[in-house]
Amino acid sequence: MLHPDAATNNGFLYCLIAAALRCEIDVLLPCAMSNHYHVVIYDRAGRYPEFIEHFHKLLARSQNALRGRWENFWACEQTCVVKLVEREAVIDKLIYTAANPVQDHLVDRVHCWPGVNGLGALLAGRPLRATRPLHFFRPDGRMPDELELPLTIPGELGPTDAVVSELRDRVRAVELECAAERARSGRRVLGRRAVRAQSWRESPTSMEPRRNLRPRVATRSKWVRIEALMRNRAFIADYASAREQWRNGHLAVFPPGTYWLHRFASVPVLET
Repeated sequence: MLHPDAATNNGFLYCLIAAALRCEIDVLLPCAMSNHYHVVIYDRAGRYPEFIEHFHKLLARSQNALRGRWENFWACEQTCVVKLVEREAVIDKLIYTAANPVQDHLVDRVHCWPGVNGLGALLAGRPLRATRPLHFFRPDGRMPDELELPLTIPGELGPTDAVVSELRDRVRAVELECAAERARSGRRVLGRRAVRAQSWRESPTSMEPRRNLRPRVATRSKWVRIEALMRNRAFIADYASAREQWRNGHLAVFPPGTYWLHRFASVPVLET
């Protein structure tokens, strides 16, 4: 239902930009496939749950209006969110996100993908732009006629030029590797024209793996991963203790990272 046509591409970008601007999210790189999407973000303000909620609500209603349908748009399970613990993990996920259409053998080069893929804009230093989807938003409503969002390379990753150069080289290496794999196996890419010719009503014929691992953190280092998982475990224990005190009517201060109760019940949270 995210089949890459002009209206879907524009609607995806408009809703993404609107949610990112509202929730103070830095977007590094988005890629919308036909039935799912990837986006690498930097959440400095600790508002990514609000960002996902707003983005998903806007896009679901926009796409349902476009397709003339009413049922649920997104899958019912929790959105997969992976914390990228170190620089190498961020770079790896940027490459994975950018090269997703190539690794699935849909196109042979990233720039050939007919859907949303922010790599070209990121490499060129060009912002994402979209116009208000008139199939859903009112012409006289509060939503802007146009939205624009620069893609961000956080300073924590290093000099922008160096990061961009590394991304360009490593994405090209993935393209060549996938081409070599197809040459060995005799497999062919589906191709841009065939992707566009698909119906938005189509769905994959293979079964999706179920009950497998859903990673919470990503890093190349075993010890950094263990440390991150231990921090998550400590947060859960501190949160459970504070919540129990709060439910019993006692003064409780929640650990940094507490989101829902802080947003909707105004519980106090320790500052980091």
